[in-house]
Amino acid sequence: MAEPILELDGLSKVYPGGLKALDNVDLTIRRGEIFALLGPNGAGKTTLIGAVCGLVRPSGGTIRAFGQDLSTDWRSARKRIGLVPQELSTDMFEPVIRAVSYSRGLFGLAPDKARIEEILRSLSLWDKRDERIMALSGGMKRRVLIAKALAHEPDLLFLDEPTAGVDVELRKSMWAIIEQMRARGVTIILTTHYIEEAEEMADRVGIISKGRIIMVDEKDAMMARLGRTEAHIALAQPLTRLPPEIARFPVELEHGGTSLRYHGGDGTGKGKAEVADLTKALIAAGIDYVGIDTRESSLEDIFVTLLGEDA
Repeated sequence: MAEPILELDGLSKVYPGGLKALDNVDLTIRRGEIFALLGPNGAGKTTLIGAVCGLVRPSGGTIRAFGQDLSTDWRSARKRIGLVPQELSTDMFEPVIRAVSYSRGLFGLAPDKARIEEILRSLSLWDKRDERIMALSGGMKRRVLIAKALAHEPDLLFLDEPTAGVDVELRKSMWAIIEQMRARGVTIILTTHYIEEAEEMADRVGIISKGRIIMVDEKDAMMARLGRTEAHIALAQPLTRLPPEIARFPVELEHGGTSLRYHGGDGTGKGKAEVADLTKALIAAGIDYVGIDTRESSLEDIFVTLLGEDA
């Protein structure tokens, strides 16, 4: 298992008035992974990021990054952390290249024109380098935020809703950019409303609700363990009742006996295998079918179910 790059232990944040934004959060991020933090608005995602990046003062708990306690070694650790915030409030009147170069200098790094050019080219911003940020499209402004976060070559990068407000095509191109960052060894923590983003890219997924982490798991393991399988089997001849060898499966007749609906695999990840067994049992029982449509739970289905249980 990869070594931890970030460790949160009992992290809490209570705002004046009693709002508990973070409630005793324990979380370990592994070096080199893409970790997706999912949760509804107000769940605590942005507060958690702000606490690690020095924008929010925690009420309790500890934060260790790169083996350093951020309460005592914040300045040196913060140099290795990048943040792409949700908000597009950036140096709107500055040309792109000047804004990105300035971000590098903020962290005490010497100017490096070749590195800045490499970053801008990787984000398809090189041709826009002399344009003022205010003149760019929303998607290009989002890319400038990423370029500014990468300018000081962080080892740990937070992306807070990086593709909010951009179209599907641009979103997919930004997924590719995130993969390139990971290939260079950057550890990425991603918050997103687009759950297909997490399903596409994340190695692990954490779900946060009401300031508490309610689950963390490998994405594939979570989908296998908590997913469900649904299958609709169109029968060649309608049935009035199910024979015992078919009724033992989690199935029911629909549409006047012309269709068989399977709904199972809950928490076992064995739905696909059980559907295969069901089709064999149908054949053995002399029940012919003319079509089958199978659907697996998405990460979004699991997310909605877990939040419903936490309500």
